[in-house]
This record gives sequence, C-alpha cells and structure tokens, in this order.
Amino acid sequence: MKPKQLSLFESTAIYKVEKKQLSLIDKSSLEKWKKRINKYQQKMRNYKLEQKSLMNGYESSWKSDDLDPFSLKTHSDQFYDLPEYKNSQSCLYFILDTAFPLLLYVGETKLSPQERWNSHDCRNYIKKYVELHRKYQIKVTIRSAFWWGIPKQRKLRQSLEKELILRWRSPFNKESWQWWGQPFKS
Repeated sequence: MKPKQLSLFESTAIYKVEKKQLSLIDKSSLEKWKKRINKYQQKMRNYKLEQKSLMNGYESSWKSDDLDPFSLKTHSDQFYDLPEYKNSQSCLYFILDTAFPLLLYVGETKLSPQERWNSHDCRNYIKKYVELHRKYQIKVTIRSAFWWGIPKQRKLRQSLEKELILRWRSPFNKESWQWWGQPFKS
C-alpha cells in the first residue's frame, strides 16, 4: 500500500498525534537510587575536610565543610510565602527530602528566595520526584533550609555553593549528574 499524503485544506482530515510516554524509573530502582545517595551523604556528615580555602584570595570565616545542611532549620516547600523571607537576600539554600533524608539541591542567590524560586528549574525536578513517590506510595517530605548572611560577593557565594554541591553531591544539581544520573529531568 502506497502512503497517502494528507491535504492541508481537507476539512474532514483526521490527524493523530501520539504522545511519547515519559519513562519513569520503577520503585525498586528509585529506592536503590535514594539509598546510594543517602549512604554517601551520611558518610559526608561524619567526615571533616582539612583543606586550604578554595576561595582564590578571599579570606573568610565561611567554611563549607563546617556546614551540615541537615542541621539547619527547615521550612515547607512554600517557604517563599513566609513574611520573613520576602525581602531577605544573599543566602545559600538547600532542598531536602527529610523523610529519608536526602539533600536534593544546593543553590545560591543574591535575590530573595521568592524571586529566585519562582523561575527555578529545580521546581520541575521536585514535582516529578514527589509524583513518583506518590505513585509508588513512598513517604516523601520536601523541605527547604537556608544559610543566611553569606557574603554578597558573587564569586564567593558561587564558590561556597560549588564546594557544597561537590561535597554533598546533591542529585538535582547538574554537577552531580555524573554520579546519580538525571531520573527527574524531562
């Protein structure tokens, strides 16, 4: 049978578009993925680095290896609606799943958390992460935490952020995809 070309002007023509289903990881793979990350991050909680500053000339009391993101006060995923954060600036922020626990994302901003979060790619990863947990009926609790008052110098903030990402290997940061893959990226 010879393929028939459809007319653009034929009003009775029916066009069928098939949507490709997003392939999701199965429950067992998700649980193994989380256990690997948890094992690594728990090891880092007990490991203190003795290293010189990577701040390229910045002398600072801000030491990323002294920070345990799991020990910070946490907030709901609607943290940006809290009045105390409307005008806050210069922070490092962390997205955690406290149910397991996992540090999912590390970020820095000179903006208020609300300004930064409203246009953030990580929101989509979190949405897919939560949807998959609900599908498999796995407990999930997404929380945010902040390290306030960090230096306003952009290079210093970014250096601190990068040190924390590499130390904790937070899976939603692109620098960590080499270790954990990208199961929640569309």
